[in-house]
Amino acid sequence: MSVSVNLPDDIAARARWRADERGVSIDQVVTEAFAVQLADEGDSHDALEAFIACGSSGRHEPFENHAARTELAERKLAQGI
Repeated sequence: MSVSVNLPDDIAARARWRADERGVSIDQVVTEAFAVQLADEGDSHDALEAFIACGSSGRHEPFENHAARTELAERKLAQGI
């Protein structure tokens, strides 16, 4: 499905920067952002469980929350969720 969206210049610039940084298309970045924003209640429960579990994971190194959320969104997108 194709959708045209008019983004404010600052958001479009940040999306372009993020796409360039990750080496992906701006379409992928925007799709991932929509997927996270439009997640069902069940998805947010999964995210909450993941967040709670990370506290007891035994990991002691710094945790990059944004990167983890992006990875989760990419996995869910790949699963068609």
